[in-house]
Amino acid sequence: MVKKEHLLKENEMREEQVAIARTDFPPNFVFGVATSAYQVEGASNEGGRGPSIWDAFSHTPGKILDGSNGDIAVDQYHKYKEDVELISQLGFQAYRFSISWSRIFPDGLGTKVNEEGIAYYNNLINALLDKGIQPYVTLYHWDLPLHLQETMSGWLNKDIAKYFAIYAETCFKNFGDRVKNWFTLNEPLQTAVNGHCLGIFAPGRSENATTEPYLASHHQLLAHAAAYSVYQSKFKEKQGGKVGLVVDCEWSEPNSDKIEDQTAAARRLDFQIGWYLHPIYYGDYPESMREKIGDKLPEFTEEEKNLLRNSVDYIGLNHYTTRLISYAKDSNAESDYYRAQEMKRLLEWEGGETIGEKAASEWLYVVPWGIRKVINYVVKTYNNPTIFITENGMDDEENKAAHLHEMLDDKLRVTYFKGYLAGVAQAIKDGADVRGYFAWSLLDNFEWAQGYTKRFGIVYVDYNDNRLTRHPKSSAYWFLRFLKGDEDKKGKEE
Repeated sequence: MVKKEHLLKENEMREEQVAIARTDFPPNFVFGVATSAYQVEGASNEGGRGPSIWDAFSHTPGKILDGSNGDIAVDQYHKYKEDVELISQLGFQAYRFSISWSRIFPDGLGTKVNEEGIAYYNNLINALLDKGIQPYVTLYHWDLPLHLQETMSGWLNKDIAKYFAIYAETCFKNFGDRVKNWFTLNEPLQTAVNGHCLGIFAPGRSENATTEPYLASHHQLLAHAAAYSVYQSKFKEKQGGKVGLVVDCEWSEPNSDKIEDQTAAARRLDFQIGWYLHPIYYGDYPESMREKIGDKLPEFTEEEKNLLRNSVDYIGLNHYTTRLISYAKDSNAESDYYRAQEMKRLLEWEGGETIGEKAASEWLYVVPWGIRKVINYVVKTYNNPTIFITENGMDDEENKAAHLHEMLDDKLRVTYFKGYLAGVAQAIKDGADVRGYFAWSLLDNFEWAQGYTKRFGIVYVDYNDNRLTRHPKSSAYWFLRFLKGDEDKKGKEE
């Protein structure tokens, strides 16, 4: 049976965990950690930065679970040297961070560059390079300049692609002599669905949930293509860097061998990852989306199709968890986007066993075998592109009553990383061209609508301490041993 087969596979993965070692990956494979600007930087009113949609959203009563915001976050703006030193001490080769658009152009329009913002990112990049750490830079991680939202409806306006291209060009011009790895957008799916359908992320829109998610996605794709084109035409020859797009996908496993469940799971993947990669690789949205969404799904012009086609040098893949998918014609889903998929997302096999151990967030379960499956799906569907795992990790619940040593001893996170890294290593053996892996996250930080109630970091941040002191967790020390090759030696000794 399907259920038993995968339970056995999961058990096999657990056995593999013990043996996972740096030598299971190619010598030039990149290991890094990741963060995003609004979640870690703080200094919201310093250095000439303009407000973003997340500033406005987090200051709206009732939007953030604990009533918090990212005004200070974990203050990386002032503590970047300390954080770079931490990355270096833990043995990571790369740091994926995002640039705050409104720190470069406070109004988002591209009329006047904020030189203080340029200086900050120059300092961060130089500090990384001084330690031998390669910067992997994301241009947009959800923090749209508020002015663009208020004056032109942000991602709902086609003109935004033009402004994003100006912003991207400014970053390429100022940082591209040292930054060789770029990502345009992070998880456009979340901006579309959570930001313009469910309304639980900035800009918090749900009024026109049957049309706006598709418009927001359409314009994000055009913005990505415009930025990619700018790099190819103006910077590629001299700088020699590469540009990609970051998509997110939970693996969708059919709940049974029934054709209805198999089809529903395939459709679910189309609505997650195909929404963005099909236009790039095949020139249009997936047929299943056209069939279910109809004329609410925008059309690309021939010129736009040509601009989009093959507009990535690699794919950034964010993956955290897996769901079982069963067909459901009337799913009672919370939105048109989910109803159109005609499926249910399940957490239990038919016998009642949970798909994996639960992390802190209600959506996150530890299912290591899913990452190999999603990587191999991308390989098969999109002709084996170069892939970076740009985010992978799990969260703990904030517990103010717990002693520090309890919060630092994150055993489940260590188990998570071992299992998922084993899955990545296996996918490489299967033939996938995976070049790097970024753990999410370097630091505990502002976790969007959950505020500071969830901790994803391999480094603990003490929110009760005005200095926001950093304390590496067990998972950080595990990575240190793993990257030094000590796990290889340990495996041989055993």
